[in-house]
Amino acid sequence: MKLSELKGILPTLDNVQFQLENGTFVPKHFHITEVGFITKDFIDCGGTIRNEKAVSLQLWNANDFSHRLKPEKLLKIIEVSEKHLSIEDAEIEIEYQGDTISKYALGFDGTHFILQSKTTACLAGDKCGIPQQKQKVNLSELQTMKSSCCTSSSGCF
Repeated sequence: MKLSELKGILPTLDNVQFQLENGTFVPKHFHITEVGFITKDFIDCGGTIRNEKAVSLQLWNANDFSHRLKPEKLLKIIEVSEKHLSIEDAEIEIEYQGDTISKYALGFDGTHFILQSKTTACLAGDKCGIPQQKQKVNLSELQTMKSSCCTSSSGCF
């Protein structure tokens, strides 16, 4: 989700709730302790120079159990951050404490913001020798596949 999407959703909500993909909710008394604009310049394993930008929001739980961050307040925090940090409309990355600081992409299910797991990947698989995964096909499907694509006039044997 890009920052502009988050800013468009917030005015439609009564409360801000974050949920992990496994269904666990971030406690309602969370704080946004950081808003940042991150630029990452790097070279991938194939030698291609890359640049990524992200808006970073850090969620933190304190022991002030009555704290609630309202959508209007989060929108004001974002607007102040945009002004002072020259934040661009980039993808949002959420930092949240797991076993260590975990980074998540942000989604929305119509009610809650979803912290979506991020994974690593080789960006230059074609250059560094990583074999392409072969498509797995069940042998029982081969006859069906042949009959669905081959006709007497198609030239199939």
